[in-house]
Order: sequence, then C-alpha cells, then structure tokens
Amino acid sequence: MPAALSAVGGLARAADYDRYLTAVFAPAGSREALFALIAFNHEVARIPEAVSEPMLGRIRLQWWREVVEAAYAGEPTRRHEVAVPLADAILACGLDRAPFDALLDAREGDLDDGGPPDLAALERYAAATGGALAALMLQASGVDSGPALEAGRQVGTAWALIGTLRAAPRAAVQGRVTLPSDLLAEAGIGAGDLLAGRGFDRLAGVGEPVGRRAAELLDAARKARGAVPRRGRGVLLIARLADLYRARLRRAGWDPRDPSVDVGLLRKQTAMLAGALTGRY
Repeated sequence: MPAALSAVGGLARAADYDRYLTAVFAPAGSREALFALIAFNHEVARIPEAVSEPMLGRIRLQWWREVVEAAYAGEPTRRHEVAVPLADAILACGLDRAPFDALLDAREGDLDDGGPPDLAALERYAAATGGALAALMLQASGVDSGPALEAGRQVGTAWALIGTLRAAPRAAVQGRVTLPSDLLAEAGIGAGDLLAGRGFDRLAGVGEPVGRRAAELLDAARKARGAVPRRGRGVLLIARLADLYRARLRRAGWDPRDPSVDVGLLRKQTAMLAGALTGRY
C-alpha cells in the first residue's frame, strides 16, 4: 500500500472502500487509474440521490458523457478532481469506450420511476454497471483478453446484484424500488410497502433467486481463472466479499437491515489477503 494516497485515491477510499481494497491488491502501476475509475463510478452512481428531479440528474450525466467524449477525442479535460485523472486513465490504459457508454446509460435509467420488472432485467442493469466497471478495471490492470474480461464482467455483475440487495432499504428511503417487481409480487410485497419501510423481513423470495444468480456468475468466473493473468486478479478479489455478504444475507433471512449482514474491515482485509496470496478470487 502506498505511504500517501493521491487526491483521487483518497476519494476512492472514502467513496467505495470495498473496491478501493481491490485496487490496493492490484499492481502498483495500475492503482491511480483504478482509483480514477472507482471515483468516477461513485460520482455517477450517486446522482439519483443528489438531485431533486430527473432532469437535473440527466444534466449531470450529460456532463460526464462530455468528459468521456473529450478524453477519447483528445480534447482538453474539464478541470475536476475526478475528470482529470479519469481522462488520464482512459488515454494511458487505452480503455474501451463501450463500457463507459453502457454504464452511463444504465445510470440514466436510475432516474426513471419503477424498478426492474424481473431478474433478467436486474441482471442486465448489474452487467451494465458493476460488470462494465470490472471490465474497465481489468483493462486498467493491463488485462485485455476476451475470456478474462468476461470473467471480470461476471464478477462485477454478481457484486452489483448482491449490492442491490444490500442497498434496497437505502434506495427505498430515496423513493426508489430497485428489486425485481415480479419477485416482490410473488413474495407479497408491493412497491409501496418498501417505500414505507415495510416488507424487508419477507425478502427471502427475492433475495434467494438474486443471490443464487450471483453465485452462478461467481462460479463461472472462477472456472475461467486460468484465463485471468495474475496482474488482473487483484481487482476480482471483490468476488470474495460478494461471498461474505451473500452468506450473511442468507443467514439473516435476506433481510438487508439485519446488523449481522455487515462485514467488518478486518474480515474483508483477511479475505482479500488470502485471495491475493493464493491467486484465487
């Protein structure tokens, strides 16, 4: 771990500590680019909760679209604590454009009313957000083979699925329902129930299939571990945290409000260190 963090490194640590840890276990030469990607993801992910109406959110997302467009066009970067290191990462690492577009499009969907209609729709969203980010982080680590990037997308998608379960109460406080409406209906939970703070103790019928799909994606990614060079496995250590959170959610009856769902800092670090030493994400 570096003795002193850069400004964007500090932002990444404060905004998304779990992904920050994966960057720490990545090659030292990749960390600044990884920090920039983590900070960028946080900037766009928090837009729905930071604006009072959807149009304001779309304006902010358009600003980031223009930042990305300028980087790929080789135009001057807007002076911003995240935009500048992001543009540097895009150019230095030769990052693909498509994952950025997919991520920004998906985040614009966060501004619309209503959640995903079914698990397939939630998985598509998770792939466009967490999956796209993981692929970019692999590229920033110097990994660019198709099978390796697919493993990264699977890990990132699984992490986003588990994250959706964990964040459901917070989303409801913000007036958003992010869980599949068909699974909620089967569990006898209405969108209005969640928005009123009810029904979280009956989420087993939702959490079980979402958690099962996350586990399937993690298993598939692990079967492809041989295709992922050692230098890229650090950013995929988030898979180990996905396992921890999924197990705790299951023991809590898939109620994300249960305090036992939280994973302590030392436990996270130990899990990631074990993965880093063995090369097993």
